[in-house]
Amino acid sequence: MAPEIIKSRVDSPSLATKPVSQPKRAYITFLAGNGDYVKGVIGLIKGLRKVKSVYPLIVAVLPDVPEDHRRLLQSQGCIVREIEPVYPPENDTQFAHAYYVINYSKLRIWEFVEYEKLVYIDGDIQVYENIDHLFDLPNGYFYAVMDCFCEASWSKTPQYKIGYCQQCPERVPWPTVELGPPPSLYFNAGFFVYEPSLSTYHDLLKTLNETPPTSFAEQDKFKPLPIDYNLVLAFLWRHPEKVDLNKVKVVHYCAAGSKPWRYTGNEENMDREDIKMLVDKWWDIYNDPSLDYSNNSAVVDIKPFREALSNAAVVNYVTAPSAA
Repeated sequence: MAPEIIKSRVDSPSLATKPVSQPKRAYITFLAGNGDYVKGVIGLIKGLRKVKSVYPLIVAVLPDVPEDHRRLLQSQGCIVREIEPVYPPENDTQFAHAYYVINYSKLRIWEFVEYEKLVYIDGDIQVYENIDHLFDLPNGYFYAVMDCFCEASWSKTPQYKIGYCQQCPERVPWPTVELGPPPSLYFNAGFFVYEPSLSTYHDLLKTLNETPPTSFAEQDKFKPLPIDYNLVLAFLWRHPEKVDLNKVKVVHYCAAGSKPWRYTGNEENMDREDIKMLVDKWWDIYNDPSLDYSNNSAVVDIKPFREALSNAAVVNYVTAPSAA
């Protein structure tokens, strides 16, 4: 039987008191709207299945995700959880990309406190090696991969203007005399390991209301992971000396034109042989019928999935204040 679609909030007091005994670890991703990102999420869960992950994939969906997309996700074994949107402060919507406004809603995943640890993965990411060991990292830290300041989307920042990048600070040293201390480290928010917490969630909302937004919405402090755990494709030409494709475990198809389900090869850098190879590699997983949920349920231990589904509906989250 395929997993049910679960709402994040339930109204039945009797259900809310039912004991919860679900797995304490899971992967989680985020989906909004009726676009084609659902293909990315389907590819992601099939990729996790290919590398024999033992943990389920939760898909946190906004209310505007259509029913047919939700059913498609459940048919592939995803645990679908609806969340309410989180809006940025009034009129603070001038980010590097307009769609980052929607990404404020990612903050809701800190409310999933029935899990002790989660690994967040964007829908345009594929996992090519088992990374379940990340759940065993020491608690109390936020883990992610450092981002790169070399892209034009950072063009309004002093880092970009002087050619400074945290991935290679030795190339152009930060001018402390002229500009003061170097900027805080920034992570790429497409992949991170974290511990859900209501207090952290409310602190993030408070910061959102009190701090001027950066160019990259929800990205701030962290403990760095190697780039093998989130290879942003632009690193292939921005920082090739740091990339060894034989060691890469996680690939992030976030460069313009690189999303496999939209790939044409016409955009800048998309005619590279390494890009073509990685796009083909994604499609090999997406098109592999042996990785479909229905073909694996009989041979894969699905007890963690069943436990999650039997109890997920009883979680009654604390209502959060509006961020607007």
